[in-house]
Amino acid sequence: MITFQSVLRTGALVFLVAVVVRPTSTHANPASLVPSAAEPGHPVDLHLRLDYEYQLDRALLTREAVGEPVDPLAPLPRHPDLQFHQYRHVLTPRADVGVYHDTWLSFALPLVIAQARELELADGVTRDGSSTLRDGLLPVGGFDARDPGTPPPGNLVFRGIGRKGLDQLHIGLNTAPMNQRRDDTKPTWKLGAELRLAVGKVMRFDVMKPGEETGLGKGVHELRLWTSFDRRYAHAEAWMELFWQVPIAARSGSLFKDPGFGATNTSLSQTAGTNFGVEAFALDDKINGNRITLDLGARIVGHFEGRDYSEMWEVFALAGDSRGSGPLVLDANPINPEFQGLSHPGISNIESYLETAAHFAMRAELGPHVRFAAVVDVVWKTDHVISFADAGVDLPTCGPGVGTCEADANELVNPGTAEVNPLHAPRIDLVGHRYHSEDNLGLVIGVLGQYVF
Repeated sequence: MITFQSVLRTGALVFLVAVVVRPTSTHANPASLVPSAAEPGHPVDLHLRLDYEYQLDRALLTREAVGEPVDPLAPLPRHPDLQFHQYRHVLTPRADVGVYHDTWLSFALPLVIAQARELELADGVTRDGSSTLRDGLLPVGGFDARDPGTPPPGNLVFRGIGRKGLDQLHIGLNTAPMNQRRDDTKPTWKLGAELRLAVGKVMRFDVMKPGEETGLGKGVHELRLWTSFDRRYAHAEAWMELFWQVPIAARSGSLFKDPGFGATNTSLSQTAGTNFGVEAFALDDKINGNRITLDLGARIVGHFEGRDYSEMWEVFALAGDSRGSGPLVLDANPINPEFQGLSHPGISNIESYLETAAHFAMRAELGPHVRFAAVVDVVWKTDHVISFADAGVDLPTCGPGVGTCEADANELVNPGTAEVNPLHAPRIDLVGHRYHSEDNLGLVIGVLGQYVF
């Protein structure tokens, strides 16, 4: 089971050394500070930050039950199967450097210093009653990636390898068309574009050598566009941020690959959302520049349909290893009569879902240069399907053709043709076999600080 003794030690250590903040990972208030350059007496502004987060996530994984007698008008029945747990420690150093009037470059390097994931039988579910075990996606005794020769204890059926490392390097160019510090009749309005370069080791699962695959990267370069508004009043400060994030390219080693034929929607999913809140001043010492505030806010993020790493991705990769005979091994070339084994990458098609969070923070400013904060986010996600790759694409009828049309006039995906999606695994993607992620709940605890030169 996941233990928390090391978590508390690590959190206490980081709390003592933390010296920075911005809302990239912790969704804190988009700061009203605007880095600048070429100002009288201040040729270049430099803001250094460090964020620490402890993240807890849990979800109930249910599975559709094909073949059960049901009311024709009732929804497809599904039953609890597995319970998912994950924790992560994330440390993010960040720097903002002014390059011109109210214009600055930003750099961030989110570093996951520890991550652990595990799956256990849901309440009331036995090993004989788990469809995941019955279908052979996991051995009946389970699988412990940290000790492959020994089944996991108790109700655990899967324990992933401990992971750590980098995913992306964030480089942004930002500007503030309005700055309340310069004109107190207007709010502070910021605009930014951030390139998130995939630099870390790609996250994979190898059943033969699980301890060698500790990477955390998705191998996908992304673009994030954002804007924020901040307005300070006599005893409070209101803020809001809007963003859109989209994948733009994948590295050669990424699992997000298009195998051709009838595959669709093979890219990492896009996200878009908003953060907003109000800071109330509990203490505002304008003479010495000291301030203590309470920040209450919320976050709403839409995760759009696409492929991604789900709660079950390591199990799917284990059951789809082409070196074995697992139930999720794919066929790389559907038009070739000979079966050509292709390992299931583990990532799967995930239904669109909404993420919401309540945000609480206490902040302290100690003079004009130093700021600290403690942040808590409580996160919910709407229920969504995590395995539903389409069987393929019905090509238009145009007479004999290869790859772009079909001779038969039908609305079916014909087996053995270019219409077939090589990433479709009927055991988990067909209606009646799909997995759902439900009752999602997350907790984020962060400590933040900032030093402004």
